[in-house]
Amino acid sequence: MIYTVTFNPAIDYLIHTDEMKLGDVNRSKYDEMNFGGKGINVSIVLNELGIESRALGFVAGFTGEAIEKGIREMGIDTEFVHLKKGNSRINVKIKAGEETEINGQGPEIDKAELEQLFSKTDSLEDGDILILAGSIPGSLPSDVYEKILDRIKEKEIRVIVDARKDLLINVLKYNPFLIKPNNFELEEIFNVKLTSKEEIVECATKLQNMGARNVLVSMAEDGALLLDEKGKIYQCGVCEGIVKNSVGAGDSMVAGFVAGSLEKDFDYALKLGTACGGATAFSNGLGKRDEIYRLLETL
Repeated sequence: MIYTVTFNPAIDYLIHTDEMKLGDVNRSKYDEMNFGGKGINVSIVLNELGIESRALGFVAGFTGEAIEKGIREMGIDTEFVHLKKGNSRINVKIKAGEETEINGQGPEIDKAELEQLFSKTDSLEDGDILILAGSIPGSLPSDVYEKILDRIKEKEIRVIVDARKDLLINVLKYNPFLIKPNNFELEEIFNVKLTSKEEIVECATKLQNMGARNVLVSMAEDGALLLDEKGKIYQCGVCEGIVKNSVGAGDSMVAGFVAGSLEKDFDYALKLGTACGGATAFSNGLGKRDEIYRLLETL
């Protein structure tokens, strides 16, 4: 079974307007609501590809109920911890030429509620896949990723981590199966400016030396690159299309890569991941199955 963990799920409220004027009344052309959070995005795209997963994490209040109900109606299994206080967050994303985001903080999570999540991840078995994605709420300890991986380290579980800076670096000692930084996050980690494929591979190699088994690097208009644990480099160009949306493209790539690696080799997995990321980038929401496989045929 594939498990995704979203520590801070959200309702993404997307507002489309021609122009955004600060200090004035702005009216939307149209708006939409999606259920989000990086792990949830991965589960949704896996579902589009016909791959089952179970979404873990925390939900609270009436917004949490809406998130859980909406995801289940998509056909995705959920096993959230229900918090006693607060409401799951709402993220406002304004699309008016440039994208502007206002992300909610989310509810507080106490020690007993965190322990409930630990008990769920403790139940994973050999052969399962665990995807940890995104930031963590301020009410949780900064080493929560590490705590989860330390508790399951004796099991044969494929762990995929998509997180930034210290949250990513600190889990490398647990030898995750796959990590997925983008090129800008590599620059942030190593405090360098990357201008070539060779420099990106050098940074990916450093992450391997720190413990990562396979390193998948998304590079925006330059496509994606994978350095596998045997030292082989895979590269895939970008899909062609008009970019409408940046929200969830990286999560979609993770979903596609995981799905592809279950079916075939890493070359196919990288292409499917790229197609999933492209399908989301060219859509107003997460990529749909037909568009994903149409783009895959072009790679």
